[in-house]
Amino acid sequence: MSKGILYGMGNPLLDMTAVVDEAYLQKYDLQPNNAILAEDKHRPIYDELLDENYKVSYSPGGATQNTIRVAQWYLREPESTTFVGCIGQDTFGDKLKSCMKKENIRTSYLEDQNMPTGVCAVLITGGNRSLVTRLDAANEYKHSHLVSSSTWSLVTDASFYYIAGYFLTVSPESMIEIGEHAVKSNKCFSMNLSAPFLSQFFKDPMTKVLPYCDIVFGNEDEARAWAKDFDINSTDLHEIAKKLSAMPKKNSKRSRMVIFTQGAGPTVVYQDNKVKEYPVLPIAPENIVDTNGAGDAFVGGFLAEYVLNKDIDDCVKNGMHAAHMIIQVSGCSLPAHQ
Repeated sequence: MSKGILYGMGNPLLDMTAVVDEAYLQKYDLQPNNAILAEDKHRPIYDELLDENYKVSYSPGGATQNTIRVAQWYLREPESTTFVGCIGQDTFGDKLKSCMKKENIRTSYLEDQNMPTGVCAVLITGGNRSLVTRLDAANEYKHSHLVSSSTWSLVTDASFYYIAGYFLTVSPESMIEIGEHAVKSNKCFSMNLSAPFLSQFFKDPMTKVLPYCDIVFGNEDEARAWAKDFDINSTDLHEIAKKLSAMPKKNSKRSRMVIFTQGAGPTVVYQDNKVKEYPVLPIAPENIVDTNGAGDAFVGGFLAEYVLNKDIDDCVKNGMHAAHMIIQVSGCSLPAHQ
């Protein structure tokens, strides 16, 4: 397997995970199972988690970074994966770099001198997680860094690309640059719908990037939000997957595959005008520690098999194994290999 076969680009964050109560969510007008970008009213959260009596755990975060970490964990061969994004020149940034190096992932971080490394407050209530992200440096990624010779060589090394939809808020031009390369080289470009707010508030960049997508991932809420915002008059996931698959596409050599996860419900896969459902692995509610990162882990497990040219059943099975493993620990924490 070639080095850096799977390339990810996104918002590198440091996750601050803490258990809170419902009243804390209500105080900041937060939903128990959602992902938002922090507004000014949310800014005190990060200091409160540090200053008050919360047990905060830290781990590398950010949707794409987590997916790449999971994929690398399964692939095992050092530097099978690459991750690119923007961090600050600070302690949190140094933590991220050392974690990624330890996990044998190639990185090319743009380091911003003026902004701190991005953080995500992962607020756990029961089996739910509310994500409040302060992008900071992650929001400062520049297209010029992507096309620099050192970073672009990592792009050309890869045969598969994955970028979560969150990056639509940062550098859609960088997504399109990679998409163009993927089309010209007949390589696989994949994206995640990532959060309901993206199809609503970032519809224009999403519309521009979707034609490059050979695989689109999402969960049921994101799928239905996409359908509503793109004027698809249906809430049926099979129908939404079919419509999304049929959207305009740049690379006619690859049909578009659409994959929707549904938490404890079956995963929907639409490919080549056929839909298939896969039941998830059963798990007792008391064994669910943290659903944060389950979707990212699914994609990482799936892609780890997909880049090895395994059939889709095996890819989905591995994705489910990854999600099953991650929801039983706090954060996207990967166990040591036996």
